[in-house]
Amino acid sequence: MYSIDKKTKNLPIGIFDSGIGGLTVAKSIFNLLPNEKVIYLGDTARLPYGTKSKETVILYSIECLKFLIKKKVKLIVVACNTASSVAVPFLKKITKIPILGVITPGAKAAVEKTKNNKIGVIGTVRTIKSKSYLKEIRKFNNKLKIFSQPCSLFVQLAEDGWIDNKIAYLTAETYLTILKKEKIDTLILGCTHYPVLKKTIGKVMGKKVTLIDSGEETAKEVKSVLERNNLLTNRKRKGIHKFYVTDFPSNFKAISERFLGKKIAKVEKIKLQ
Repeated sequence: MYSIDKKTKNLPIGIFDSGIGGLTVAKSIFNLLPNEKVIYLGDTARLPYGTKSKETVILYSIECLKFLIKKKVKLIVVACNTASSVAVPFLKKITKIPILGVITPGAKAAVEKTKNNKIGVIGTVRTIKSKSYLKEIRKFNNKLKIFSQPCSLFVQLAEDGWIDNKIAYLTAETYLTILKKEKIDTLILGCTHYPVLKKTIGKVMGKKVTLIDSGEETAKEVKSVLERNNLLTNRKRKGIHKFYVTDFPSNFKAISERFLGKKIAKVEKIKLQ
């Protein structure tokens, strides 16, 4: 760990994602740590990472990491399930700055919450195929029963704002019926887009199923790491949030404000090197 002084404590938290979904993680961090400054980078020019090779995802992640290091951040959150599953070990080798992914906090929370030892995981096809949540859950408890289901259409529904209507409900019902039949009592939302659909997913699964929002769990882990390393800001006013993207999708502003639940004053386009 690097040396800590007053200036280090007041450095921003860095967050990067392949695109916009990571804003749900950022929102959780804003809510839990309102006085912290945050820099968010969305690599929107090259999304999605889920269709890329492992080597390419690692390369892109290193470029995002270097950008945030130049911005002098004190902690980095990899708010992308794909990058979290393949790139975090490599990123930790090239910097002493604490680095967190979104998979471990979500997996840990699910293991702690389940009462009947049946956990469901939903995510993109790539995330489910990688078995990243399965592997992580097994590290905490290898006796649990894990049931996985890819829910690719949830991403488009979230970005289109179709999050609480008949189409969203029927889509969720189609995807999740198989998990309901397995009588899971805990469900990991294994994609950063999915918390936007939490209300609809909750309706389908019922009140007896606990939904694990990896963004919320990651925010708790961020706070814990900052506390352990004496890195929590001592500023008493609300933190400033800065947003960077590598390209502007046509509807970026509308989507980002929906994911964050607030307006973004400024988004700067940058080029990664």
